[in-house]
Amino acid sequence: MKLLGEGFRWNDLSVGQQFRTFGRTITETDIVNFISCVGMLESLFVDKEYRAQHSAIPGRPAPAALVYALAEGLVLNATGQGTGLAFLHMELNVEGPVLEGDTIHVEIEVIEVRAASKGARGLVRTRNRIVNQRGEAVIVYTPLRLMEGRATD
Repeated sequence: MKLLGEGFRWNDLSVGQQFRTFGRTITETDIVNFISCVGMLESLFVDKEYRAQHSAIPGRPAPAALVYALAEGLVLNATGQGTGLAFLHMELNVEGPVLEGDTIHVEIEVIEVRAASKGARGLVRTRNRIVNQRGEAVIVYTPLRLMEGRATD
């Protein structure tokens, strides 16, 4: 019986393939829960009056770490469920702010696919662009993942 939602295997992917996730709106609850859970109680995130006087951007910003974490949830639920084995490396650049009420999605491009040194495993690197509702890239990151392979004859 086919398992629904199962992720890609490394040897089913090729360089240049592109995918897009569903979207996710960032809420006040997301921000409050995240900053409370990780102890990121910076005035920028918890003090409305401080933000009004000192912030470089209008509105309530979401920590980039939160935006990245939510994006990873979107990506893994769509591409790596049951087939992702390890997160090995990444580079990450924050390109712009994400505010409460913004909706993000992730645009994924496969940029590297190769067999691992042992087993039926492989390494997959993607360029993931977290994009807001205005089509602006807000974070770009390039994860390298160890992924399960499909059995070969």
